[in-house]
Amino acid sequence: MSSTSPAQPAQKAPKDPTTTTTPPVTSVLVANRGEIARRVHRTARSLGMSTVAVFSDADADSPHAREADASVRLPGNTPAETYLRGDLVIEAALAAGADAVHPGYGFLSENAGFARDVMAAGLTWVGPPPQAIEAMGSKIEAKKMMAAAGVPMLTDLEPDDVTEDLLPVLVKASAGGGGRGMRIVRTLDSLHDEIAAARREAKSAFGDDAVFCERYLERGRHIEVQIMADAHGAVWAVGERECSIQRRHQKVIEEAPSPLVERTPGMRAKLFEAARDAATAIGYTGAGTVEFLATDGGEFFFLEMNTRLQVEHPVTEATTGLDLVALQFDVAAGLPLPAAEPPATHGWSLEARLYAEDPADDYRPGSGVLWALQVPGVTSRFSGPHRPGIRLDSGVEPGPDGTLIGVHYDPMLAKVISYGRTRTEACTSLAGALARARIHGPTTNRAQLVRVLRHPEFLAGNLSTAFLDDHGTADLAAPLADDEAVRISALAAAIVSGTAEHADGPVALAPAGFRDVGRSLQTRTYRVGEDQLEVGYLRDRAGARPADEDLDGIVTIGDATADSLVVEVRGVRRTLAVARYETPGADSRVEVDSPLGPVSLVEPPRYTDPSTEVAAGSLLAPMPGSVIRVAVSVGDTVTAGQPLLWMEAMKMEHTISAAIDGIVTELPVEVGTQVESGTILAVVVEPGADTSTDIEQE
Repeated sequence: MSSTSPAQPAQKAPKDPTTTTTPPVTSVLVANRGEIARRVHRTARSLGMSTVAVFSDADADSPHAREADASVRLPGNTPAETYLRGDLVIEAALAAGADAVHPGYGFLSENAGFARDVMAAGLTWVGPPPQAIEAMGSKIEAKKMMAAAGVPMLTDLEPDDVTEDLLPVLVKASAGGGGRGMRIVRTLDSLHDEIAAARREAKSAFGDDAVFCERYLERGRHIEVQIMADAHGAVWAVGERECSIQRRHQKVIEEAPSPLVERTPGMRAKLFEAARDAATAIGYTGAGTVEFLATDGGEFFFLEMNTRLQVEHPVTEATTGLDLVALQFDVAAGLPLPAAEPPATHGWSLEARLYAEDPADDYRPGSGVLWALQVPGVTSRFSGPHRPGIRLDSGVEPGPDGTLIGVHYDPMLAKVISYGRTRTEACTSLAGALARARIHGPTTNRAQLVRVLRHPEFLAGNLSTAFLDDHGTADLAAPLADDEAVRISALAAAIVSGTAEHADGPVALAPAGFRDVGRSLQTRTYRVGEDQLEVGYLRDRAGARPADEDLDGIVTIGDATADSLVVEVRGVRRTLAVARYETPGADSRVEVDSPLGPVSLVEPPRYTDPSTEVAAGSLLAPMPGSVIRVAVSVGDTVTAGQPLLWMEAMKMEHTISAAIDGIVTELPVEVGTQVESGTILAVVVEPGADTSTDIEQE
């Protein structure tokens, strides 16, 4: 691996580094939330600044609000009511005595009008010039400028000009990013509907429904270059990152450097030159990212320029030793970059985005109580790591009663970042940390992340934006625990639960030989996903052993306490950690963590409340959210797979489709209805079916 950056072009002589053009920042408001705000706060505190947070009602108890030196409430819950209200954010900064605003990434970070308003209020804007944001704010106009600057481009298409031979095409939102307002179109008859859906999603996420089309490379590689520029003429191409592992056009695993660039002679120099040309063309200053789509042969094309810090910036920090946020503050104060060229890169770093979502269910976002988030081997938080280890950037910190993961914002729980001397070391350490992490609560994409990081093709650096589809989303999303491990984990949960119910504290499960008792069978029933599992164990004078014939003779039960069980499986001893969570009015949750793989179990109540029964054919809300469109009426005949209505949750649009051919007999929601998970959205029954829902009274 190269440990040096390509030669940079000659830079202008830096001005006196002791001279600043703006007063020093003493207090900064971060116009963002969660891990983004905590990341900026960390550097601000290290530079001696005080920190100011803003928070919505949903974030009132969020760590970013609690940890700041001052915090200001933005009334409401949705982004449109709170974090996207630039006027309220500026009022909060002035009220708290801040003298600067850092936008973080997302929300208002690429809003030129907000940047101008910040400066008009007499505050320092820790970001690029508004005119540069404006130039790149419209992807349509940005591509024209980049083409004029000589940056390699993909062909843009007007929707009316798309023909069969040009398919597939990508519909993209002109404003914003993060995969929102983006659709792949493979058939002409779906083009109109996909453009309409992209417009709705773009309008909701960014306040701008402009979209455009471009050629779509089925198996391209997503490469981006980190830019840092000052007001004195220096433009650094700090290093490149590869972000090819994506779902729904949103990155989930990123790394620095890029495996493709590493093995392609001359590609890094060309990439860096194109990125510097892009930044120079718009008079850019501050941190930014120029994104490209590349082929396996090393050819690349401009995608967009993000005029802000990126979510994945930690991998660049790990491999360069830089604090990119500190450099943002320096540039905002008028200081030049510390050298004519950026530092050389060393080692390898990967970042995995841990989401509350279910990849096996079309990435359905999750919500609910997060009881635990514990990642082993963490050596740093919100900085570094500058030596082999794990960095954790998270916006949530579960307390004794857990923390609620709501539906108003992005479902990312944390970014887990590894740094190693080699790519293999960085991959294996990150996969190991994720596999051993204790994550108790909503379903996450943890298993998918681990399986990708351990996949032979990924380890070989053979990546593309279609990696998840090419290697089977279902296979990659499969649980880390196999069927036998699930049964052993359920057995552990049953034994530990039985031990805990008969003890005030941790008590060993001692052999029964000293008591005058016969054989005793204990059973428990759990739900694992959609499957029901009954396990049992026998206690007699010899101790305890599995009642399951498949496990008896394979599994030997050792000591049990109120939160763990020691077992031997075919002579190999392991300890399984068991945690039980009770929620009033809900099923009990049991989480089992072990080297066999994490297992989540649900223990349903013994008796079912008849009022919870729903009519056959009911379509239930998969998550809390808002109904944004309804396409049918009661009495309509529909076919299996036909879209009936659309919901918006966690800033994404979700389609609710008919499961069978039938007739819509109930439609209790309309546009604007707010629903909770499990709410009946519609009922579709087969023609002639009995639709009675009466329950016989005893």
